Amino acid sequence: MSTDDPAPLAEGAVRFAEKFGQMLTDAGMPRMPSRVFAMTLASPEGHLTAAELGAALKISPAAVSGAVRYLVQIGLLRRERPAGERRDQFVVHSDYWFEVYSHQDKLYRTLLKTLAEGIDAVGAGTRAGARLQETHDFFAFMAEEMPKLVERWRAGRASGAGA
Repeated sequence: MSTDDPAPLAEGAVRFAEKFGQMLTDAGMPRMPSRVFAMTLASPEGHLTAAELGAALKISPAAVSGAVRYLVQIGLLRRERPAGERRDQFVVHSDYWFEVYSHQDKLYRTLLKTLAEGIDAVGAGTRAGARLQETHDFFAFMAEEMPKLVERWRAGRASGAGA
């Protein structure tokens, strides 16, 4: 193995990453980003290079590139290049779930606006309008409650008490 070859990751970490990655995929995240995120999460230091990800997951550089681009966009990973290093590392945010859930306000606003337009388009008094209104009401509830829930979790973590 040359000095540029990535060190193998623990087999248990790889097995966990595949299992958790599949769960994330089943929940709606694309397959490669699911696997890459799970592997980075399970890595000893919480960061991996593209070469390490490719070797651990037995995927191509192109697959790694697409997955990390997606994960950086949605805020689950960030790209860093440590001083003096030639390769980027992909790092799990310390508050990764907080990052994802605390930035959903734009999504909720867009959903609510589009659902309101849909209700107008199909008619509020129709069965379709009722279904769209129920969906609108659910997302309005989520938009109001999610920030409170995230803040409670954050406050619990800060106090050391958990949530």
